[in-house]
Amino acid sequence: MASAFSPVASSASLSPISSSRLSSPRLLEFRGLRVRPVSVTRSLQSVSHRARWSRSSGAIVCEAQDTVIGVSPVTEATWPSLVLESKSPVLVDFWAPWCGPCKMIEPLIDELAKQYAGKFKFYKVNTDESPGIATRYGIRSIPTVMIFNGGEKRDAIIGAVPKSTLTTSIEKFL
Repeated sequence: MASAFSPVASSASLSPISSSRLSSPRLLEFRGLRVRPVSVTRSLQSVSHRARWSRSSGAIVCEAQDTVIGVSPVTEATWPSLVLESKSPVLVDFWAPWCGPCKMIEPLIDELAKQYAGKFKFYKVNTDESPGIATRYGIRSIPTVMIFNGGEKRDAIIGAVPKSTLTTSIEKFL
């Protein structure tokens, strides 16, 4: 029986990595692991949240946190650090679990989070659990999607809108 930490794959999708493949400039990827050339070996302390194994031909870098892309929830406690102090633009989805239109646009926002990973941050606020945030920004109808840049509200889209409307709003800030 395979443990939760052992890779499980068919022989077609998992092949041994030869030393000639390690020295190739092409990046190899498998479930959050990448092999890439490294000129200098860095200590674990200098590489935040990433473990590195180095040798002269390359490094295996675990980037599991980079492969899990989704829309994280924000609360009153995390709002300032995640949204207001963010260096990149942030899209915030104000929603509630009982809201039908909110459920309709949820898959669209998940798609956009994958599409704009690294360029935009995506978060969601449950208005039932964090009513203070919703009140502070005048949320009267959900779903409401707001875009923040530099800690300030820059755009708002109210209602279940098509993906093209959300994409147009996002593109304005890239």
